[in-house]
Amino acid sequence: MIDHWVEDGVGRVHLNDPDRRNALSKELSDALAEAVASLDAGAIVLTAEAPVFCSGGVLDDLIAPRFALAESYAGMTALASAAVPTIAVVDGPAIGAGVNLPLACDVVIAGRGARFDPRFLDVGIHPGGGHLARLSQRIGRQGALALVLCGDTLTGEEAERAGLAWRCVDDPLTLALTLARRAAGRDRELVARTKATLDTLTDDPFALELDAQQWSVDRPGFAEGVQRIKESLAKRADR
Repeated sequence: MIDHWVEDGVGRVHLNDPDRRNALSKELSDALAEAVASLDAGAIVLTAEAPVFCSGGVLDDLIAPRFALAESYAGMTALASAAVPTIAVVDGPAIGAGVNLPLACDVVIAGRGARFDPRFLDVGIHPGGGHLARLSQRIGRQGALALVLCGDTLTGEEAERAGLAWRCVDDPLTLALTLARRAAGRDRELVARTKATLDTLTDDPFALELDAQQWSVDRPGFAEGVQRIKESLAKRADR
């Protein structure tokens, strides 16, 4: 589900659940948090097994919740609070809550196959996990509204132009590792202090959205709406 290792001072965290399109289940999120915490590295690179970077939350968990919403964010919280630089390599679709993973990282390197598609409102759920705050920090209020409310999506090239990704290249992993090795080669204490200074400039985006997201899933008819979406997706898969 999650592979992780350290090489040349760089920690690698790899989402490896392609049969479920790297869906952000609580189990995967918890494993991601554990992997990030276990790495003794000067930088971390987040990757995912193709073809989908992350398909977002598990619909069954929205219909019949097994845990509180706040408990589902361990992985992205670990990425966002890591003391070392974190770099996400996105070369496939990042959907719904799956967009939160690169947003939680310090730098996003996109490939030509990348696509960023928040899609929260399509499922009837308010964005969470710091999505709105982090997205608007990257691409501004207008861009965040275009993606979240109007259903727009961004390719890798468009994400670079909008500021959601730092670069879009043919070989995103090579570039990400190059940047990570440079960061890992610097004084780790100085890097951590510099990153902490930047992080104090923004409020906690997770707490900001949690109440609104909880309200959205507690509304009458929410589970039935998600069930209809599940059935529609199943029909498409059978074609």
